[in-house]
Amino acid sequence: MSLVIYLIPLIALLLGFDAVVGERERGSLDLLLALPITRLELLLGKYLGLAAALTLSTLAGFGLVALLLFQQYSWAGLFHYVGFMVSSVLLGLAFLSLAVLMSVIARERTRASGLAIALWFFFVLVFDLLLLGGLVATGGSYGGDAFAYMLLLNPADVFRILNVFSLEDVRTLYGLASIVPPALAKPWLMGSVMLAWIVVPLALARWRFKS
Repeated sequence: MSLVIYLIPLIALLLGFDAVVGERERGSLDLLLALPITRLELLLGKYLGLAAALTLSTLAGFGLVALLLFQQYSWAGLFHYVGFMVSSVLLGLAFLSLAVLMSVIARERTRASGLAIALWFFFVLVFDLLLLGGLVATGGSYGGDAFAYMLLLNPADVFRILNVFSLEDVRTLYGLASIVPPALAKPWLMGSVMLAWIVVPLALARWRFKS
């Protein structure tokens, strides 16, 4: 799970940061817009193509391990692993949406790549440190109750919560079990939040690309 949090967001951001700005710099964006397609269709086509590549590569990598697990644990042990695979794909798609948004906003390819790396550092490395620093600085007297809900502002933390609470044995290994309230420890709820992280950046990208 720790490797997925570090690698899949980075791969997704590097995969999609030049989806639009790259076409703009190469001068092919005007040609694509001259075709009988809408800007929404162009944006979705870009995203869905990259999403398919990311999803297939992720499932192929995890699928090899799934075969080994099936031989040893049969379907009972494979059930939770399949859920882990699906959540990993959703994590990648969420960061791919953020990458496409950055690609629409940025005017230069180099700036888009810088924004993508900055997003990776913020969500994967800095975000949790800021929350923990705030709790330590205030002695837990400020924002302690809202800490769990602040984690929903980070797709990497949503992925972590989704998988930590999937197995009883895993909960005891992470401090999140003592922080996240039972109301949030529901796979369908965390899955919905992850879907929101996919849809909202795409909606913002569509609005910005249209204007």
